[in-house]
Amino acid sequence: MLQGRKAFLHWGREMRKRNSLKYLSVMTWLTVPLLLSGCGSALMDPSGQIGQGLKSLIITAFGLMLIVVIPVIVMTILFAWKYRETNLAAKYTPNWEHSNIIEVFVWAIPCVIILFLAILTWQTSHSYDPHKPIASEDETLTIDAIALDWKWLFIYPDQGIAAVNELAMPVDTPVHFRVTSGTVMNSFMIPNLGSQIYAMAGMNNDVYLEGNEIGTFRGRSTHYSGAGFSEMLFDAHVTSDADFQAWVDKVKQSPKTMTFPDDYNDLAEPSIANPVEYFSQVSPDFYGDLIRSYKAGQGSDSHGEHNESQEPSMPMSAQAAE
Repeated sequence: MLQGRKAFLHWGREMRKRNSLKYLSVMTWLTVPLLLSGCGSALMDPSGQIGQGLKSLIITAFGLMLIVVIPVIVMTILFAWKYRETNLAAKYTPNWEHSNIIEVFVWAIPCVIILFLAILTWQTSHSYDPHKPIASEDETLTIDAIALDWKWLFIYPDQGIAAVNELAMPVDTPVHFRVTSGTVMNSFMIPNLGSQIYAMAGMNNDVYLEGNEIGTFRGRSTHYSGAGFSEMLFDAHVTSDADFQAWVDKVKQSPKTMTFPDDYNDLAEPSIANPVEYFSQVSPDFYGDLIRSYKAGQGSDSHGEHNESQEPSMPMSAQAAE
């Protein structure tokens, strides 16, 4: 009698445990979609010519790989069901070891997919080369992007202005970003517009981007660079030509200036979540002076510090370094 009662109690505990696990599983499946509903993928929602091409490349490569993945998953489930222990109708062939037909499919299909991916990668590596100018009837706008601790300084050499943690660009106008760093290695990226590019002290790297939709897009550093890395964000405004000119005029009204090296050294001091700042005047060839300060051996190893004495030297491009 006592043994029967113990067995009944044990059964009851097991049933409650199973019901709890079942309830937890159901709640998990119901909660996950709610948690993921706030997520977004800028790469899958491009607003520029380069971004559209990269999205197409990702989807094409993913689809080709599913040609292998989906049949493997389906066959795994079918084989497990067909050859289950209780299926006495399944053919039992313990001495089977080879099939020429299976070997052809196992090797030929992946080889064809790899060949296709290789051709696709080769073509897109050249067509979406970040250093390749974008063909357009509009004149290309030049913006110098300088990574600092932990903010972005954007120089407009043709307009003679600068801004911190904010940039503006006319819609449907190619933009040539010249990218470098005044501190440790960083990576410049506006996910909705396309490619990322590395920023390194003393090196002149570049990337061409274009915004084909008016809007504000989030840019960021995608390479860890220290305590303030997560706040190294900026807004990229893609505007009409009139609104871009209005933005330029607004920046030119700022009382602040950006000279090299005096004002630059003050700005280069580490700061986290630095507010947007505007500078109405910029030293001529600010970008070149910064790179030459490292090439002349005057760039400091510490964050945000540069000696004032400089010697002229030719900046090294990313292509030359490669």
